[in-house]
Amino acid sequence: MIAAAASVFRIPDLRQKLLFTAAMLVVFRFVANVPVPGVNLAALQSVFDANQLIGLLDLFSGRALSSLSIAAMGVYPYITAQIIVQLMVPIIPRLQELANEGDAGRQKINQITHYLTVPLAFLQAFGTVQFINATSTQGPILPNFGFDHDFLGTLAMLTAMTAGTMFLIWIGELITQYGIGNGISIIIFSGIVASFPSAAWKAIASGTVENILPLVVFVVLGLVTTYAIVFVYEGQRRIPVQYAKRLRGNRWYGGGTTHIPLRVNSAGMIPLIFASSIMIFPGTVASYFTTSQNELVARFATFVYQLFYLGTSWVYWVLYFLLVVGFTFFYALVLFEQQKIAETLQKHGGFIPGIRPGRPTQEYLYKVLTRITWGGAIFLGIVAVLPFIARSITHIQALTLSSTALLIVVGVLLDTIKQLEAQLLMRHYQGFIR
Repeated sequence: MIAAAASVFRIPDLRQKLLFTAAMLVVFRFVANVPVPGVNLAALQSVFDANQLIGLLDLFSGRALSSLSIAAMGVYPYITAQIIVQLMVPIIPRLQELANEGDAGRQKINQITHYLTVPLAFLQAFGTVQFINATSTQGPILPNFGFDHDFLGTLAMLTAMTAGTMFLIWIGELITQYGIGNGISIIIFSGIVASFPSAAWKAIASGTVENILPLVVFVVLGLVTTYAIVFVYEGQRRIPVQYAKRLRGNRWYGGGTTHIPLRVNSAGMIPLIFASSIMIFPGTVASYFTTSQNELVARFATFVYQLFYLGTSWVYWVLYFLLVVGFTFFYALVLFEQQKIAETLQKHGGFIPGIRPGRPTQEYLYKVLTRITWGGAIFLGIVAVLPFIARSITHIQALTLSSTALLIVVGVLLDTIKQLEAQLLMRHYQGFIR
């Protein structure tokens, strides 16, 4: 492991990629700590102390929301835009055509996603600040916020926060192109890792850890969850494939055997992010109407907000579990359809022993993928509700075992290590994984 790490820094282009990634993360952390002028920090902190799940938005922003910086929305609007576009691809024929046009079509869809991110970031910035102002117990965090109070000031503030989101997306894409790993995932990853020390210290300093036993149980749950995530993340079903020999002139070409690795969790961390976004959306919308003059509307909005935003009810966690399972199947099958494995095998003379090429191969692979995805989907659903289970067992409220954060950290680390592994093996160096 140490020798492999040393080899990474001995290779000039890999060293440059790592240094570029580190430099972009430094820029990200700097931007994440540039606050919007005029914020009442004491009132802002009271909102985060009173709401358990508002920290999820803070998670996607790299802890920039807790200081209401210009990058407070993080890459969350971009993730929401991706969800909307991916859900629309099977419905809108024009998007289906673009999805089937290869790299050019994917670039166009990515451009549409960027365009959609701008209004979503603007609306989310307005809604988030409005919601925090309304729920703050120590007065509004921004007293003059609102188009009816200060039109130009509010517009400038929301424009700055939208620009901050687009700047982070640009940084993430630069990391993907010139650095190591997926840039958007690494930005979220860096925000999570940066928040771990302060979260642990806050839990200890607040006096919520009353004895050693609950803390030990909490740590054990975290370690077991991490092991299970790695185990399932790397699990795969290998489908054997044979290639027929072809005669060209006087020589035979091709032949041999290989396999198709169908992953148990081919969707990765995406279902948790999708489900979290969907679960937050009703509470966010309801928060706009909790102070309505109509008593019936205000009461219903308060009920929806408490159900979907505070996350204290078992109904919330059951819905969360079902959404994670559903999105796991959705994303896995969408990826499977895009890969067109059966068609590619048939073009190159490959076949699965005992299965006819073409449509029978497609149906066989679909059946196998559906069967093994059940294991991955149920596992992700269990991981999703682990915070509720951990709090019920340990009664530790300050140290929340965020399954989404844990899965993102483990997933990003594994993907980055695999990219470094591939780069080392290409240059005839020994990799990290043995």
